[in-house]
Amino acid sequence: MNLKQLSHLLGLSQTTISRALNGYPEVNEETRQRVLQAAKETGYRPNRAAQRLATGRSGSIGLVMPIAAGQYSDVHFGEFQVGLAEEALRHDFHFVITPANPRDEEQAICWMVASGNVDGYYLAYLRENDPRIAMALSLDVPFIVHGRSIGIDADYPYLDVDNLGAFRDAARLLLDLGHTRLALLNGPEDLDFAIRRRQGVETALAERGLTLDPKNIRHMLMTDEQGHRGMVELLEGDNPPTAVLCASTVLALGAVRAIMRAGLTLGRDISLIAHDDELPMLKPENFTIPLTTTRSSLRAAGIRVAQRLIAEIKKSEPQPPRRELWQADLVVRASTGPAPRP
Repeated sequence: MNLKQLSHLLGLSQTTISRALNGYPEVNEETRQRVLQAAKETGYRPNRAAQRLATGRSGSIGLVMPIAAGQYSDVHFGEFQVGLAEEALRHDFHFVITPANPRDEEQAICWMVASGNVDGYYLAYLRENDPRIAMALSLDVPFIVHGRSIGIDADYPYLDVDNLGAFRDAARLLLDLGHTRLALLNGPEDLDFAIRRRQGVETALAERGLTLDPKNIRHMLMTDEQGHRGMVELLEGDNPPTAVLCASTVLALGAVRAIMRAGLTLGRDISLIAHDDELPMLKPENFTIPLTTTRSSLRAAGIRVAQRLIAEIKKSEPQPPRRELWQADLVVRASTGPAPRP
């Protein structure tokens, strides 16, 4: 089934069909649904080259994937991509993935935009004073940021989780339970979310006249191995913490293993709170001792980023908000308990 045949079948012009499939507002909803149903029943798929000529759009979302020798794959990135893909599929959008060395990411974005192969793109893994923001604002292509960048006051579109608020509230819970020696197993120290999570813990401690001991902070790639190594170091140090906050359930997996091997009982001898991205293969309630978590779905964030980007590309009405800051849920389970008595 091609466009001409579908036009003959429906008694509509090829232009009307193309505009209906691409979400143009001048096509009424009844006609749009009729076209969509016929396309589904006949298996019609628009020719991408013809679609680009007719609409001026490629029907693609772009992303640059930073890759370097020795770099670990990131399960968090994959979960976000699943959400993005789910929503893109609903709108018949494709992905254009451009691999690049992290040092060349800005240039890769410029090349991707200049190629004309994408209608919009998103930025992730934001850093403090991230130069990609200014670059993106200078390009005449829609974009959205997953996260934010500390130190940049410019107005740019983003979706982020209130990382500072989430870890402030988690630390407050531990303080209310009598813990004063807190530790933080965090993500890479240059990433915005990790900076804000550290600030959240520091804020809660400062409210009680306390500080976060630098010896009790670990910045690392968020892997099981790194979580185990960081927790072992903390437990072997002088005056070890009675509570630890982990930036991911993946880090927590390694941390819990270290705690158990040290002969400690989670929730009694030491408390732990992790951030739960709702990874389907690592549910905090399924740990031997269920984990207390700050919870915010990465897949839902991927869906929302795709919704907003596609709406901007299609100039849909009404336009979504330019800035969104999601609140994480604090879910209390058995991994947190009163501070052990000296």
